[in-house]
Amino acid sequence: MKNKKNLSLYLHIPFCIQKCEYCDFLSFSASEEDRNSYVRELKKEIAWKGRLAEEYRVISVFFGGGTPSLLSEDEMSSLLEEIYRSYDVSSHVEITTEANPGTLTKKKLSIYRKAGINRLSIGLQSTDDRELAMLGRIHTYDEFLKSFYDAREAGFENINIDLMSALPGQTLESYQQTLCRVVSLDPEHISAYSLIVEDGTPLAKNRDLLKKIPDEDLDRAMYQLTKEYLHQYGYERYEISNYAKDGKECIHNIVYWTGGAYLGLGLGASSYFEGERYCNEEELKKYHFQSEKKQLQILSEKDGMEEFMFLGMRMTKGISKKEFFHRFHKTIDSVYGDILKKQEEEQLIRCGKDRICLTEKGLDISNYVFCDYLF
Repeated sequence: MKNKKNLSLYLHIPFCIQKCEYCDFLSFSASEEDRNSYVRELKKEIAWKGRLAEEYRVISVFFGGGTPSLLSEDEMSSLLEEIYRSYDVSSHVEITTEANPGTLTKKKLSIYRKAGINRLSIGLQSTDDRELAMLGRIHTYDEFLKSFYDAREAGFENINIDLMSALPGQTLESYQQTLCRVVSLDPEHISAYSLIVEDGTPLAKNRDLLKKIPDEDLDRAMYQLTKEYLHQYGYERYEISNYAKDGKECIHNIVYWTGGAYLGLGLGASSYFEGERYCNEEELKKYHFQSEKKQLQILSEKDGMEEFMFLGMRMTKGISKKEFFHRFHKTIDSVYGDILKKQEEEQLIRCGKDRICLTEKGLDISNYVFCDYLF
């Protein structure tokens, strides 16, 4: 079939060696038996949902978690083989797996690469071993370096490194050292986020560490340093927290931000497909392949327009007025005209002939800007 629509796949691998102090994701440790059983059920779901997507071509696949790199070479290869059997996969597909240092080996990386994975996202967070230990990470900086160099040797030419700022006890100088060390490795992509203390996590209950979290002024200074330092070395910000060398932007995440179709596969995974949003069962013991959808939510026009605005404007290139009209059959000015005028006067956005995007000021206070579109 010609002119197929684009589709992305997200596969959730919920297993971890141990949860980090700040993590509120759906993840946990599990036995080898539970892991093997989960992979079998996941392959069934991949195959069944493939029959729903005959009019689509897969342009990106993302293994998230948890720690997907805990999967064995055979387990990961079998999941990819099922994807290729069940879907029309683009010859230019981007296939990413998240990975933690300490779970990668040369053999595993080599087989992952041969199986089709062409992008690696490594969770470093910091190059300071004290900060890593405080976060509950399972690796040291040296172990990260080994994983990074092994990945290069295995043929990975597209690597993202995750970083966190505003960590308890972190200074501007220690954060700059982390940036300097990471840039010296010359990765293709860097994701840099400020620490968010989520309710219910061990970090949220640790009063001693909470007292050491940098204040808002220092947090903003780290944010500014990230932008300026990475720009000097050829990393352009294309989304609020993501920086890439030219042509190395993450295709999969752009699908999310631009309202593209994606299928979530695995425990707790969310989907947005054919105008419907839904998510899978979240309890491992109850995750057995079933064709019915869970927690179905059909987006209203209002919901769709709001998502179009606050997700699309996360990207530095902003949103398209023509695309808004194409999706909703209304002009953007007829819906948000007063808000756009106010934000332009406040120098939070720039309105061109077609595109609307956040200014540097708007990017810096994006949450404030986005609130205007939620009514």
